[in-house]
Amino acid sequence: MSRPDEPVEEPTIDDVYEQLETLAETVDTADERTEVRRTMRLVDRLSHNAAVGKVITEFTRKDKAEAFVGSVVVGLPMLVEDGIIAIGAYLATHPALLLANLAFTAALVVGILYVADFREVQIHDPYAGVVPRRPVWVLVIAFATAAGLMTLWGRVGWDEPWLNLCQISVVFTAMAIGGSLGDILPGED
Repeated sequence: MSRPDEPVEEPTIDDVYEQLETLAETVDTADERTEVRRTMRLVDRLSHNAAVGKVITEFTRKDKAEAFVGSVVVGLPMLVEDGIIAIGAYLATHPALLLANLAFTAALVVGILYVADFREVQIHDPYAGVVPRRPVWVLVIAFATAAGLMTLWGRVGWDEPWLNLCQISVVFTAMAIGGSLGDILPGED
C-alpha cells in the first residue's frame, strides 16, 4: 500500500490496453471476448486521437489561416498551368459539368474533413442548425484565394465573367483540397 506522501504513478493508455489484453485471456465466453475486443478498439481509437492531437470542434482564425496556406501550397502550381484555361473554357460550355465539378469539390472537402480518418472533427454550431461551418469556410477561403490570385497574376481579366468564373473553378478545386488538408492535418493546436 502506498503512503500519502509517495507520488502516485498516473496510468496511461498503454496500461489500460495491457489490462484489457490480460482480461481477454481470462474471459470464458465468446460474448465476453467480443466485448473485450470492442473495448480494445475503443482504447486504440482514443490513443490514436491522443497521438494525433485533440478532437477538433471549433473553427478559429488559426484554422482559417491554415486553410489559406493549404490552399496556396496546393493550388499555386495550378495557377501557372495553361490547362486550367482550357478546362475552364470547356466547363463554360457545359454548365452541368461545372455544377458536377463544384459538387465533387464540396464532397471532397467534406470527405477529407469528416470521413478520411486524419483527425476526429466534430460538427459544432452549424449554420441554420444544419450546414457545418468548417467546410463552408474552407470552400469560401479556397474560392476567394483562387479568384484573388488568378486576378492578381492576370490569369483572368474579368472581361468574360462566366468564362473567368469557370476557369477559377478549376483552380478552386485544387485549392479546396489543399485548404481542407491544411486545416486538419496534425500540427500544434
